[in-house]
Amino acid sequence: MDTSLAPLPPKVDFSVVIGCYFEERSIDEFYERLSKTLAALGRSYEIILINDGSADKTFEKLETIFREAPHVTAVIDLFKNTGQANAKTPGVMLAQGKGIVLIDSDLQLDPEELPKLVAKFDEGYDLVTGYRENRKDPLARMLPSKLANMIMRQASNSNLRDFGCTFKIYDARLVRAFDFGPFKPWRSVPVIAQAQRIAEVPVSHHARRFGRSGWTFQKLFAYNMENIVNLSQRPFQLLGAFCLLLSLLLGLRVAMAYVSPITILPKVTNGLLLNALVIGVLSILSVLAATGEFVIRNFIIGQKTPAFIVRTIRTKEIPRQ
Repeated sequence: MDTSLAPLPPKVDFSVVIGCYFEERSIDEFYERLSKTLAALGRSYEIILINDGSADKTFEKLETIFREAPHVTAVIDLFKNTGQANAKTPGVMLAQGKGIVLIDSDLQLDPEELPKLVAKFDEGYDLVTGYRENRKDPLARMLPSKLANMIMRQASNSNLRDFGCTFKIYDARLVRAFDFGPFKPWRSVPVIAQAQRIAEVPVSHHARRFGRSGWTFQKLFAYNMENIVNLSQRPFQLLGAFCLLLSLLLGLRVAMAYVSPITILPKVTNGLLLNALVIGVLSILSVLAATGEFVIRNFIIGQKTPAFIVRTIRTKEIPRQ
């Protein structure tokens, strides 16, 4: 019997992967609350902590937790800040659970609400994701996030309300099928696109108390461009269909002029031509920008530039549970 597609048996029910960026003031409280919540679940678990290039004492705090907490099976320090998704990749690579839990440690989300997601996951869903009912981020964060949600709905062919909510549980088989690594970093959109059974759970959201967000406008813009490239086939198909429709309408307009008087655009003015020219140029530039982004990303992939580099990694066996 061919066993090449047989998944490795999970060692625990849940692997909790946590990325940290300038969280020296929040990580102790977060870990205490998370560990109490996980212990109360009565399920086997491991916790993997990643320091995403924080220049404060975040990694020192993570190492202390690693030494003292038996369920923390790995602590990882990256050379530099690589972004939320890239930083979670080494944790996803090490995860040995049946389900992979993702949550940030900035205390904007309540780890005590994890049982709500677990209850749904136990019903057999491929993905359970939180959505922030009353989001407390500033407007400058929310507007680009709304645009990102629109793009990711198209890229993943799903109707999730809040892709940016980092409180999620994935079926680990879905995640492992993508073989994520330094040259193919973690991305949620392609995984979500393969999930057929998805549940959304409302979760609380709080204003950021400590540290600073790693999401700058530049990173949000780059992330949106990446998702546009990921769905590039569909926009080009739509653009081609739109241009074909316009050409057919133009041909019909010219043909009808020989048969009867035309009431639609009876006179072509300079202003109309100028507007059509501007729209055409902007459309071409948009297509060229998307094509350039696609070419550059393929070039970077070809150069084998890793999305992250691990400075330090400490691991230990999962304890008997």
